[in-house]
Amino acid sequence: MEKLTPNEEEAMQVIWNLCSGSIKDFLNALSEPKPPYTTLASTVKNLEKKKFISAKKVGNTYVYAPKIKEEEYKKKFMGEFVNDYFSNSYKELVSFFATQEKISTDELKEIIEMIEKGRKS
Repeated sequence: MEKLTPNEEEAMQVIWNLCSGSIKDFLNALSEPKPPYTTLASTVKNLEKKKFISAKKVGNTYVYAPKIKEEEYKKKFMGEFVNDYFSNSYKELVSFFATQEKISTDELKEIIEMIEKGRKS
């Protein structure tokens, strides 16, 4: 699976959220400043070439749908991110955010609860 560009990731976020749609649907769902229609159309075509989405002709337009689940993409690239920047240590990742004051004590407690619940399942 290939890493997406920032524009491709932004488009994929919209596609994942809508589950399917046309380029016009995706454009309407994007936040401001919106890219030109042709730019988004090129981005969507690139996503199709990279096999992240499928296209189906409906009337005189195409409807696109994700072929890759958002969770699958996150898992792959977050793993690489942690490996590249935190020596493959999720503890180091959480520690980094804690020391940068980007995560609160309450949020850390919630994470611990989630981990403990996961272990019991």
